[in-house]
Amino acid sequence: MLWPMNTTHLTETRFCNLELSDSILLGLNDAAFNHCTPIQDKALPLLLRSKDIAGQAQTGTGKTATFLLATFQHLLNDESEAIKNPRALILAPTRELAIQIHKDALSLSKHLNLKFALIYGGTDYQKQLDTLKSNIDIIIGTPGRIIDFYKQNAFTLNHIQVTVMDEADRMFDLGFIKDIRYLLHRMPAPEQRLNMLFSATLSYKVTELAYEHMNNPILIRIESEEVTSKAIQQSAYCPANEQKIPLLIGLLNHHQPQRSIIFVNTKRCAELLDDTLNANGYKTAALSGDVPQDKRQRLLADFQDNKITLLIATDVAARGLHIADVSHVINYDLPQDVEDYVHRIGRTARFGASGIAISFICEHYAYSMPDIETYIGQKIPVNAITANLLAEVITPERRPPKPKADHQGKRPTSDKHKKFTSRPSTPENPQ
Repeated sequence: MLWPMNTTHLTETRFCNLELSDSILLGLNDAAFNHCTPIQDKALPLLLRSKDIAGQAQTGTGKTATFLLATFQHLLNDESEAIKNPRALILAPTRELAIQIHKDALSLSKHLNLKFALIYGGTDYQKQLDTLKSNIDIIIGTPGRIIDFYKQNAFTLNHIQVTVMDEADRMFDLGFIKDIRYLLHRMPAPEQRLNMLFSATLSYKVTELAYEHMNNPILIRIESEEVTSKAIQQSAYCPANEQKIPLLIGLLNHHQPQRSIIFVNTKRCAELLDDTLNANGYKTAALSGDVPQDKRQRLLADFQDNKITLLIATDVAARGLHIADVSHVINYDLPQDVEDYVHRIGRTARFGASGIAISFICEHYAYSMPDIETYIGQKIPVNAITANLLAEVITPERRPPKPKADHQGKRPTSDKHKKFTSRPSTPENPQ
């Protein structure tokens, strides 16, 4: 969701005091979006004067609105007699983030006569191709599919006036930088465009990209005293492996989260946890990297509509998901990358709201915690595991294993549900 839940994180700067057109201000007013966040306050005045920006800001700080508003205003300022499209390209590392940017763009541009194309891999190939061949102002998408269509001459980059690279650090992580450079080299020169780059970290490789393909970008860093938001209440527990599921269900019973994401490290763990929580009366869904795109979108829609209250996810969901009102994040498995911890817990406490992040320091992943605490610059308080937090658990029917070739597809029969209290089945110790 694009809009803030409260105003505690906003500046005194009002959008109506910036050089934004009345048609843009109407859209902002419709959504009761009045004051700038810190990244908007620092970046928009420069962008509206056609200064390139390389911005460092954590997710949930309003950077999407920053580059969308600047893009819209730049295109509205175009006084060419014959406008040639497409005029703007917004690149995102993941399809989830591209979808969210497109959704926010539609919300902000309600009073503008702009047309968008949402381009990403995995689905709707012909539909996306047909959309691109129409008179599109702004392309929003992931690099691979955009290059695919570009090579088919579905559109030209000769008239691009605005370029946005969102989550540039993630672009490097996913190996998209060659694709991005391919696109940038086929656009007008950097001084003929408005260029924006946003990243959670302005590392050497990210700033090198900025200086190579942008017009003397101004670096803007929005940093708080802490890497993680003060609005997130962080805590941890140290369960034995056999205590993890009873503790998880006990905490869910205690907190009753309205909407929660439970992070795990492997697809196998996600599946086993999904089965167990469903057997114990929770509406859950598992999201991992190989879930088909149509199913992914359906699961996320169900999660946003509260048809599912618990989303179990691998780190594929740690970035690019902008879901409102996630009250709790639970690290069932500690991440093995310290930055993933920040991105995971950043799914809660968005746009000024508060949130709770709980981590399990278990036998398998305990080694990650010292590095996490060093990275975020604080100690995470560890709570005692009391008897009332270890819930009685119903074991699920075991998922049949994938048939082997010599078994000719025959699957073993499953056990019935049964209760236990002594040694529960866990993703690390399946019964």
